Amino acid sequence: MTTEVFCASRLTQGNHLFRTCLEVSDKSVTRRKRSWLTRDEMSISISKVASVHIKTGLCWSDILIESSGGTDPMASHGHRKRDALRIKQLIEENQAALPKDAPTEV
Repeated sequence: MTTEVFCASRLTQGNHLFRTCLEVSDKSVTRRKRSWLTRDEMSISISKVASVHIKTGLCWSDILIESSGGTDPMASHGHRKRDALRIKQLIEENQAALPKDAPTEV
């Protein structure tokens, strides 16, 4: 599977100069957020995604991806509605494609 990247709108708070991007692949979901001197990157394995919560407003959607591994949830705001739904769809499809007898990571 190819990796799909979804970047938040520059019109939303916190995304004017450096946009937050979510990258969904068959192995993981990664959030990348840049600032002037740093880059914050958070990744959750597809097998460890517990839930995807989408809060839709008038124009933009907020996405909250929770992990079953005990880490902090991954949050991103300012995405288009169709992008938020596509992110959720990709995560669900990739989880369904996982082998049922795959060993879990410790």
